[in-house]
Amino acid sequence: MKEYSWEYEFWLHGLPDIPLKLKIKLYHHFSSIEEVYKANREKLKSLGFLSEEQVEAILKGQKEESFRKSYEELGEKGIRFIPWNNPEYPLSLRETLDYPHGIFVKGNLPNPEKLSIGIVGARKCTPYGEHYALEYSKALAQVGVQIISGLARGIDGFGHRGALLVNEPTFAVLGSGVDVCYPKQNMGLYQDILAKGGGILSEFMPGTMPLAFHFPMRNRIIGGLSKILLIIEAKEKSGSLITADIALEQGKDIYALPGSVESSYSKGCHYLIKQGAGILITPEELIKDLGYLIHKIKKNNSYNKETCENLNDNNKIVLDKLQNMVYSLMCFTPKSINQLAEETQLAIDGVFDALVSLELEGLIKEVSKNYYVRL
Repeated sequence: MKEYSWEYEFWLHGLPDIPLKLKIKLYHHFSSIEEVYKANREKLKSLGFLSEEQVEAILKGQKEESFRKSYEELGEKGIRFIPWNNPEYPLSLRETLDYPHGIFVKGNLPNPEKLSIGIVGARKCTPYGEHYALEYSKALAQVGVQIISGLARGIDGFGHRGALLVNEPTFAVLGSGVDVCYPKQNMGLYQDILAKGGGILSEFMPGTMPLAFHFPMRNRIIGGLSKILLIIEAKEKSGSLITADIALEQGKDIYALPGSVESSYSKGCHYLIKQGAGILITPEELIKDLGYLIHKIKKNNSYNKETCENLNDNNKIVLDKLQNMVYSLMCFTPKSINQLAEETQLAIDGVFDALVSLELEGLIKEVSKNYYVRL
């Protein structure tokens, strides 16, 4: 039986040079993370899956005693750290392929018994987008749906505001630490979310500033926490479409708001609709479509430590190195075999074999001759 110390989980989470898959491997070789913290160089090297640099990163981390004080200070700041093997860790997030090792929370987590819907879109949105982000959020929140978004300017902010206007909690996932409000102009919204019983979430250590590469990481958590994702406005090339790609990879349903054919902020939504996304007509129509989910969310919330330790999910498709490389490059936009061969720097024959295997597994689809999209 594994023993869990959240303090040492917090220490492990703070080692940026150790990727999640290697952190998980450590659980198979040690009875507790405290043992990892106390392991010597020889023991770490004998594991066989850590590079010399990663061994050095762990040894360096062992010398940092400040993590104990930092962990104690979390409570003083009203922040909780919830690692992947904690019973509070959201099951929907745990079921994603690249779930974070842990998350920090101010306020509350989404209620797993309720339907959660993500609302995202353009930061520089139009009045049209603002109006419908607010209307869909209000209508959904009124029937008990939890709104998940990213606290950004534009659509995200109006998505949160709609829920707050009807006195329902909403949840923001940040690309910074939970104690760093970004953008600063949304500090009032940040405080209102907490005051109304919602929550601020992030996988980044408290105090972490927002960096560009943090936001795609943030987006996968929005997708992981949401059963369905609504794209209100999006340009042809935008972060919202990246979020849609991530949500599709996670098996989530996508809805997009149509707009004027002359508006650059609707081109991304029109593209999603063309590719099969649901069309947002009215909030009432959406609620009618989702009635069965809104009134009865079937969630298995049982938890036991053996489940957390069993990392080999028989229902998941295991990809080899080549398949995984090709699949990681697939997205909602069709890509040709030649393009994939160039991006992977592999022979076309090898890429073709991987594509055939991925299509047989139902992970991708050939939409035209030698052009493929992720399903």
